[in-house]
Amino acid sequence: MFAVAFSTLFSPQLAMAQETVKIGVVIPLSGSNAQFGANIRNGLELALKDVNGAGGIGSLEGAKVELVYADTPEPAKAGAAVQRLVSGEKVVGIIGSFVSNITLAASEVTERLGVPMVTHSFADQITERGYRNIFQMSPKASVLGAATFEQAIQLGEISDEKISRIAILWEDTSYGTAQSKGIREAAEKAGVEVVVDEGYPPGITDVTPLINKLRNSGAQLVFPVSYINDAVLIIRSMGQQQIDTPVVGGAGGYIIPDFGTALGAMAEGVLSVAPANYDAAKQIADRYRATYGTWPSHEALMYAAGLEDMVKAIDVARSTDPAKIRDALSTLRFCEGFARALPTGCLAYDETGATTTGTPIMVQWQGGELVTVFPQKAGAQLLWRGKQITE
Repeated sequence: MFAVAFSTLFSPQLAMAQETVKIGVVIPLSGSNAQFGANIRNGLELALKDVNGAGGIGSLEGAKVELVYADTPEPAKAGAAVQRLVSGEKVVGIIGSFVSNITLAASEVTERLGVPMVTHSFADQITERGYRNIFQMSPKASVLGAATFEQAIQLGEISDEKISRIAILWEDTSYGTAQSKGIREAAEKAGVEVVVDEGYPPGITDVTPLINKLRNSGAQLVFPVSYINDAVLIIRSMGQQQIDTPVVGGAGGYIIPDFGTALGAMAEGVLSVAPANYDAAKQIADRYRATYGTWPSHEALMYAAGLEDMVKAIDVARSTDPAKIRDALSTLRFCEGFARALPTGCLAYDETGATTTGTPIMVQWQGGELVTVFPQKAGAQLLWRGKQITE
């Protein structure tokens, strides 16, 4: 069983736990991004079961780990949530949020309080402010954006289509702005014309003007950077207008089960960049399915790995002192448990807290599942304009 394989990770001792170590979780459990929060919680609870089931934190006499959740649906609530968790609940570290704007706000407080925070949020600014207590598991948004473009161009070449014109649609948030910039700059470097480059406000309910511009643009690929609600709106509107331009999403809402559930056959063939995919770790994916009835999304995998990473740092530090935990995180290379589902199989960070192990991949909706199509060694065959491509 997975938990047995994981049991050596924290060197559990036979002694009973002397204390409970609390870790705070700042995620959206209500509002428009609540499904991301629910997925994260699912992943965290599986990882927590492994940690405590394997004996807890060995260097702290088998101390058990407790997660304390704070619903944080918007940036304005992030600071107070972190303050309450640290001052009131006495958590030794923070995990979260999914939404970059919330993470930026929350990490201002974790930095001031000297408490380490592990995040899966993408925005470049997260690790570019000189903070010592923030650790970013995923590649930066600009890196993801550039990889999205470069990998899509390679897939086009495999499909005998030379791409010379693209469209970019992006949510006007720190995530959308940074990731679209990466796509834009990569296109300019490659000499590819950006014929549509449109930002839109969060919470948009009518994307018809955007899709009309796309329809009349002659774009050969469209790169939307969106969370779930706008992702569904964009693809549905394209389908209703019978626009068959290949879609290459910017992760976010394009790579969670709800996308396929909402769109059905319209999701087929949609591509997206991703920081991780469940087809890299069948044992983990099967266990998640058995527990929750669906496959694990990238945020479930990433945050499960992030929790184990933080717990390992506590074990290495042999302390619940946040400063010592931070120091352990900064030097730790974690390659066990849920980290095995990540493209490199490990988590590690540079001196700014940015990932040194995060590697973007490309996934595609095929038959209601997400399959990895780049790098090609992943084994899945690409669908391009409805046709199966064999290299």
